[in-house]
Amino acid sequence: MKKRCRLVNWGRWSKFATAPGTCSQKSCAAAKKTLERHLLPEQGVPHKRRISSRERRLELIGLAEINAEGRLESGVSRFPLLNATVHLISSERLATLLVREQVGMLEIGRLSARPTLPARLNSSALFGRHLAILGQSGAGKSWTLSSLLQRVVTTLPHSHIVLLDLHGEYGWRTTPDAPYQGIFPAQTARHLDARELEIPYWLLTYSELVDLFIERSDANATVQIAFLRDALFSLRCQANQHLGLERISVDSPVYFSIEELYQRFKKANEEKLEFGKAKGPLHGAFDDFLVRFQSMYNDARYDFFLHPQKHNNSASLEGLLRDFIGLGEPKRQVTVIDLSPIPTDLRPVVSAQIGRLAFEFNYWNPRRHEFPLLLVCEEAHQYIPRDTDTQYIGTRRAMERIAKEGRKYGVTLCIVSQRPTELSETVLSQCGNYLCLRISNADDQEYVRRLLPEGAKNLADMLASLRRGEVLAIGDASLLPSRILVDRPNPPPASQDAPLAQSWSAGPEDLDVADIINRWWRQIR
Repeated sequence: MKKRCRLVNWGRWSKFATAPGTCSQKSCAAAKKTLERHLLPEQGVPHKRRISSRERRLELIGLAEINAEGRLESGVSRFPLLNATVHLISSERLATLLVREQVGMLEIGRLSARPTLPARLNSSALFGRHLAILGQSGAGKSWTLSSLLQRVVTTLPHSHIVLLDLHGEYGWRTTPDAPYQGIFPAQTARHLDARELEIPYWLLTYSELVDLFIERSDANATVQIAFLRDALFSLRCQANQHLGLERISVDSPVYFSIEELYQRFKKANEEKLEFGKAKGPLHGAFDDFLVRFQSMYNDARYDFFLHPQKHNNSASLEGLLRDFIGLGEPKRQVTVIDLSPIPTDLRPVVSAQIGRLAFEFNYWNPRRHEFPLLLVCEEAHQYIPRDTDTQYIGTRRAMERIAKEGRKYGVTLCIVSQRPTELSETVLSQCGNYLCLRISNADDQEYVRRLLPEGAKNLADMLASLRRGEVLAIGDASLLPSRILVDRPNPPPASQDAPLAQSWSAGPEDLDVADIINRWWRQIR
């Protein structure tokens, strides 16, 4: 029998015991047993001949079976008898079971064990149940995501995708004044610099503003948080009286003046009573808050956020939503938001803000099921952390809300990460599909094993042996867990490794250091 397990026949029952090509060679080797059998002496041969043969014993888990109509369906109703014969399935038979012509099927590559057969995933199940793409650095996550999304925009022309690009891998410029290039076909994607998109401070919720401006370890943090709530509610109501809104809350997405917020804190911090003889009740309580606020407010890197030029009133919210949902001018299927130019400590806030706006947009959209949104979160562990003591509690909760409730309102997540152990367990546990690439770290392997469905947990053993660009597809979108060689994206993302040997052999002898410093100063890549 060959090493790899496939469709097997036990007597008159046909069962699919394991995924195509997912038999562990390690377990097979451990199960080898050398047998000795004695044959009768042949004519003219005086002594018995001793022949050694080897027997392989495989541990198989029943996942699916072929029904009366000849179709593959999940679950096993009848199990084979002991000592039944095992047969290897032919490619033709396997193709009729796995390759189905349905609307929305995405062909992303080839089955690793049978390269002649295409690997297809059901798009409704893949993106309707949340998706996680996990793998170590260099395993091919960007490659896999690019190939998958390229297939989506060509197969599903009315798709709506928001991609958070933390490193400028999916859209780039050859020069600062050149138009954007990227991985998507022409006329399908719009690339936005997060600074030009200009998501303003006044869209942050109360808890997000607390995360941004207040240090929770401060002895006066409780007083600062309470004062911020009262001041924020008052300023939102005061600045939007002309809208005639009956209900404005501390979290309403309406404009307020951040300068006035600062002045209220400053006045309370310096307040004195009895003609200056006595200090006010909050005198000195906001010293740390004011220093922290000023350091951000005067930092030029935060200008797009704290000094908005386009979105400086409540009415500008419509244009902002249109821009990042893909309904602005020009309309596009994909909106790629480049977060690489903004400060690292602000990326979690902006990322969570985009996610929350996407959720709120469809939450209040009466045609939400006709306009589903996919939010792709690259390097998700940076802003959806597992650590409950992190500073960005509000931002993590925003993404966890999408994971738990977003599917009901047509908003789903695609989580991409190289460190699953650092990701929010709540978000990962809500994913119904996993595309797992090579993972060598033992802790990450064990963590992924716990996330997988019960019948697929043993497949985590092969994560360390996957090739670059090869995925283990597990979940609702695949009929059975499968090893897939993902098609090469065209064009590929800007995530390739530096050709070290070539560069060190024939690299440049000098560089324009002045230009590098100028780009650094101006924050232009």
